[in-house]
Amino acid sequence: MKSVLKEYIRLDGDHRTKLEEEVAKEVALSIFVNGRHFSTAMMSPQMKKEFVLGHLLSEGVIEGLEDIESMKIREDIAKVITKNPIKVFAAKKVIVSGCGGASGFLDDSKLPKVDSKLKLDRNVLFEAIKKILISDLHKRTGGTHTCAILEGFKMERNYISEDIGRHNALDKVIGYALLKKYHLSDTFVVCTGRISSEMVLKCSIAKIPIIASRGAVTSLAVEIANKTGLTVIGFVRGKRMNIYSNEQRII
Repeated sequence: MKSVLKEYIRLDGDHRTKLEEEVAKEVALSIFVNGRHFSTAMMSPQMKKEFVLGHLLSEGVIEGLEDIESMKIREDIAKVITKNPIKVFAAKKVIVSGCGGASGFLDDSKLPKVDSKLKLDRNVLFEAIKKILISDLHKRTGGTHTCAILEGFKMERNYISEDIGRHNALDKVIGYALLKKYHLSDTFVVCTGRISSEMVLKCSIAKIPIIASRGAVTSLAVEIANKTGLTVIGFVRGKRMNIYSNEQRII
């Protein structure tokens, strides 16, 4: 169930009305890797398997499905066993929000590098934003973000996810692409909401070369994208877009 009905009181001037409407459902999912707690996500309940896989990949824990020994998900707990248990907690975790800070806190030598020959006609991005990011759930609740992943060369394969968090929605499409054996360096992502530094890091680690949004971009996101080789595009609306980094991929 993606949404639930909740009662509320609407105040309009001196008028008080008791109503009921749909709100986006939110659940907790705790991820344990090799017996240790890795993270807890507050998320929409659908696509938990895809989310776990995408989250572990975009956080640098795994490089692909071949790194997974086993995975079990039961209600609010996901248990994952990897083939390289030491790697999971060896890397230093850098928390970025896109709301401030400076790229000096990141070790440039350890930033991932995006190497892709993918180039897109700008009209492809306009169509992706216009046609793919149509969410009935968002129209009903106003409480979700949408993210889509598309294969840039073939274009017939794409997938859309929805979640209360834009980072979660991105992890879900990454996980879906892993399961469907997409070549991530040949894909691009379009999304709703702000492109923050964390969104840029996730795409860079996953080797996705282009991320575009109809929303805004943060300064740290652009700084990191310039260092990793990611193409970041914001305010894709109508026939306009702002390309903030690595514009050579857009025709």
